[in-house]
Amino acid sequence: MSMTFLEANTAVTGPGQIFELIDGEVRGVKMKVFKNAPAHLGQVFAGSRGHGDKTFLVYEDEIITFAQAADRIDALASLLVNTYGVKKGDRVALAMRNLPEWPVAFFAAAVSGAIVVPLNAWWTGEELAFGLADSGAAVLICDAERWDRISPYKAEMPALAHVMVTRAGAAAMAEPAITLESIIGSPKSYADLADLSLPEVAIAPDDAATIFYTSGTTGKPKGALGSHRNLLTNGFSSAYSGAATVLRRGEPLPEPSIRASLLVIPMFHVTACSASMIPTIQAGHKIVFLHKWDTVKAFEIIEREKINATGGVPFIAWQLIEHPDRAKYDLSSIDAISYGGAPSAPELVSKIYEIFGAFPGNGWGMTETNPLGTLSRKVAKRSHLTLSEDQQFDNIAKAGLASPGLEIEIFDENWETLPHDGEAVGELLIRGPWICSEYYNDPQPDKFHDGWLVTGDVAKIDQEEYLIIADRSKDLIKSGGEWISSVDLENHIVALPGVRQAAVVAQPHPKWDERPVALVILLEGANVTKDLILDHCAEIFAKWQLPDDVIFVHEIPLTSTGKIDKKVIRSQLESEDYLLPDLRSAS
Repeated sequence: MSMTFLEANTAVTGPGQIFELIDGEVRGVKMKVFKNAPAHLGQVFAGSRGHGDKTFLVYEDEIITFAQAADRIDALASLLVNTYGVKKGDRVALAMRNLPEWPVAFFAAAVSGAIVVPLNAWWTGEELAFGLADSGAAVLICDAERWDRISPYKAEMPALAHVMVTRAGAAAMAEPAITLESIIGSPKSYADLADLSLPEVAIAPDDAATIFYTSGTTGKPKGALGSHRNLLTNGFSSAYSGAATVLRRGEPLPEPSIRASLLVIPMFHVTACSASMIPTIQAGHKIVFLHKWDTVKAFEIIEREKINATGGVPFIAWQLIEHPDRAKYDLSSIDAISYGGAPSAPELVSKIYEIFGAFPGNGWGMTETNPLGTLSRKVAKRSHLTLSEDQQFDNIAKAGLASPGLEIEIFDENWETLPHDGEAVGELLIRGPWICSEYYNDPQPDKFHDGWLVTGDVAKIDQEEYLIIADRSKDLIKSGGEWISSVDLENHIVALPGVRQAAVVAQPHPKWDERPVALVILLEGANVTKDLILDHCAEIFAKWQLPDDVIFVHEIPLTSTGKIDKKVIRSQLESEDYLLPDLRSAS
C-alpha cells in the first residue's frame, strides 16, 4: 500500500530503523540527530574500501574503482601529514573542475584532519587568490588552468607553502608547484601505486571539516564553516529521502543495488559534495563526471552508463526534455531528475514526470545548510491522495517540507514567531545538525545564534508545514514605501505556458524609490508578449506591484550554484544605461 511522506517518514526514522532520530546535543544545543550517521569523513572513507573493485567514477575514457581511489587517498594523505606537516585544523584548498582527482584530494585532506576549502573553479585569479588568502590555506591542489590564474597572485598568499597541479601536461612546474601525478599517478597508472598506510588522526563529529564559500551575490563571498557532522548528516538525510520515497510508492525497500548518477553540478558546490558524492561513496554507487554540459553528450552517457539520476538548474532539465535528438537514445534508466537554484515553471515538473516517468526533485537550501533544508513532496499527507494531479504537482512547486531533524520558523521584526498559516510572512530561520555554526574569520553571532541560522530569506509556512519562499530579504523591491516580492512575481510569470525562466529585479526610480523589471526567457516557438505577461500578473497582483517593463532575453545570468545572479543583472542594465519606460521620455 502506498504511503504519504509523513507516514514513510515515521516508518524509516522510528526506533530500531537505519534512520532512527534521537535526542542529541550539537555544540551545546539540544536537537534531533541521526543515531546511525557516520561520525566523521574518515569512517566514510574506511567503509568505501569494502566496495573494492566496483566502479566509483567515470570521466570520459577513465574508469576509477573504489580500491584505486582509496590507494590514491592513502598516498596523498600520507604526503600531507608526513611530508608537508599538515595538522588538524590546517586548511587545504581545492581548485579544479569536476575531475577524478577532486574526490581523491577532498578525502585525503579530510582524513588528515585538515579543513577542506573547495574554491569556485569559475572564479578569476583575483577571486581565487582572495579565497586562498581568506582561508589561510597552506596547501593548494588544483588543475593547470586554475594554477595559471592563481600563480600571478602568489605573493598575496604568504601562507600558501605547497601546490600540487594536476593535468599540467608538459608544462614546467615552478616553485612551489609540483605535479599531483608525481604523488598519486595518473588515472591510467593507478594500478601501479604502492600501498601506503593512512595517517591516524583523531576526529570528532563537530570538528571543522570544510569551508564552502557563498556565491557572493552581494559583497565578498563568505566562508561557511562546516563540521564533519554537518556534511555527513545531510548526506545521511539524502539516503533517508530515497528510502522514504520508495516506501511512499508502496514498494518494499529494495535489496542494495548499484545506481549511477550523472553529476553536472560543480564539485565546489556543497550540493554536489554533500548530497551527491558522499551518499554515493557510502552506498558504493557510480558517479559519472561530464566535463562540460552538452545535451547530446549527456544522452550518450545516460544510455551507455544506465544513468538513474541527474539534474542541476532548470535549464538542464529543459534541455533534456526539448532536445530534438532525445528519442534517438535509450533514457529509460532515468528515475530521478532534480533541479533548483531558480524558479521553475510548473510545466517543467509535469514534463519530467510525463516524459521520463521520474519524480522531479526540488527543494530549498543554502551553502550554510550543507545544502538542503527542505525537499518538495507531491503527497505529504493522506488527504493529499484525493487531490487532483495538478494540485499534487502544486505541492512540488513549493519549497517543500523540512527534512527530518530540522526545525524551521518565521519571525517578525520583533523576533516573535509567526503562525504557520500560509499568510504570515517573516524572516526564515532554520536549526538542525547539518547547519553551519559560523563564517570562517567572521563568526557573525547575529546570523548564527543558539543553533539557529538567520537565512536572509523572507518566507511563509502553510498549515501543512510546506515552506514557501517569498524572497531574499535583499531582493525585496521597495516601491512607494511598500514591499514587492520579486520571487512571487517570478513564480507567477514562469507559471504562464511558454515561459521557461524569469528574473525580476529592482530598478531605481526618482519618485517611487524602486520599480520591478522582469527579464524573461521563452520556450522555443512560444507566442508570449509583454502585454500577455502583464495581464497574467494582473490576475493576482495589484497594479502598483506589476513590473514596469518586460525584457525578453536568451540568457539570464546565474551564479556558480545555479541561482539567479541579480547583482550581475542590475550591473548589466546599468552598463547599458537602461531606463524605465516612464523615465525614457524625460531623458
